[in-house]
Amino acid sequence: MKNLSDQKKGSLLAFIGVMFITPDSLLIRLSNIDTWGLLFYRGAIPFVVVLLSLIIIYKSKFINLVIAMGFAGIFYAITFTATNITFILSIQNTNVANTLIMVAMAPMLSAILSAIFLKENPDKKTLVAIFITFISVVFIFYDSVKIGNFYGDMFGIVTALGLALNAIIVRYAKQRNLVPAAVIGKLFVAIFALFFIDSIALVDNDIFIIPLMGVMCVAIPFVLITIAPRFITAAEVNLFFLLETIIGPIWVWMVIKEQPSIETIIGGAVIIMTIGVHSFLALKKT
Repeated sequence: MKNLSDQKKGSLLAFIGVMFITPDSLLIRLSNIDTWGLLFYRGAIPFVVVLLSLIIIYKSKFINLVIAMGFAGIFYAITFTATNITFILSIQNTNVANTLIMVAMAPMLSAILSAIFLKENPDKKTLVAIFITFISVVFIFYDSVKIGNFYGDMFGIVTALGLALNAIIVRYAKQRNLVPAAVIGKLFVAIFALFFIDSIALVDNDIFIIPLMGVMCVAIPFVLITIAPRFITAAEVNLFFLLETIIGPIWVWMVIKEQPSIETIIGGAVIIMTIGVHSFLALKKT
């Protein structure tokens, strides 16, 4: 990693992180635990795993690492907590494809927020891409209202906004290590879920599915995705979530045959093509 440029480091971290995330939606669908129980374990397991890893790595310097995060760490923990909660609520209330297509808007939202907070103004092609993706999401929303998935899609939009904010905060505080803030965010998720949970007992296949999900699809990716914006822009990091948008529904369709509506397929294809073309042009210019 030391011999790689910042661009290559950030891209590699984001790519590996998102690839670990791709089976996440399928594992959520396969689990039988209720929403709040799922949230509790998706907070508690990564919290314990990553916290222990940080303590082993940094030892006595860990407390200093937490203090050094400052207000950026506090804001990151808050937005990270909210994003984790809204993602699960979205998956549980709409098609997996719908949720992941909403999440695919994160790069465009990152570009808008970068212009507002980091003064990284988007160019004309970015503005065009933002407009096209917005129209596509409205098209998907129209279909969701008809079939009763509106609230799930709304939570998906909030998740995309949270991902964009997360990347902006890490970009803003790129000289600081905000992984401890993400760990704190996971603790907040677990505590929040405890207020609504009926039982934390794992039965049948959940004994294997939930720990696997907590480590492979949550703990490992959130560390990599938290570090990546220190090397590349927030919008670039979130562009890698397009991989989840494409691969995630394929996992779900192959295993449990959940098929998205034609409106979701059309709208999603337009969003993915738009952001893909935009990314290609940006990389070509670079």
